[in-house]
Amino acid sequence: MVWCTTGMRIKDLSRLASFEWTLRTAVPADATWMAELRAVVMRPDLERLGRWDPVRVRQRFLDAFHPAQSYVIQVEDEPVGLIAVRAEADDQWIEHFYITPEYQGRGIGRTVLQHVMALHADARPFRIDVMQGSAARRLYERAGFIYESEDPLDVFLVAPV
Repeated sequence: MVWCTTGMRIKDLSRLASFEWTLRTAVPADATWMAELRAVVMRPDLERLGRWDPVRVRQRFLDAFHPAQSYVIQVEDEPVGLIAVRAEADDQWIEHFYITPEYQGRGIGRTVLQHVMALHADARPFRIDVMQGSAARRLYERAGFIYESEDPLDVFLVAPV
């Protein structure tokens, strides 16, 4: 059984080994490892699209990092990912959602995404952009996001209210 920070049990984890996960608000000291995780997770898609730059991928994260909007995903008190929610007047953006490769495909992304969206639910839709051809798009579509638009690098999805 998986537990979130509120102690709520989350079902539907047939592919997931039993373990506890928690969220904590990020702090400025998290920035370095988070930028590194972003580089690791995004590298295959950036290379596929001919956009890999090891310095730029980290710097873009550091330039946009807002600890108060970000959560650290932890398993057994060890950081295994991050997710951020940037609220705007008309919508909320899910940003910087990265999970270490060792924990990908085990259901944690889906449960964390559902939990964070429930925590921030209001009258505004959630939005996210995902790189063209990224496998992460399936995760977001299973969570209720639908296609809105695209450009040569990104696909923009929305989860209607």
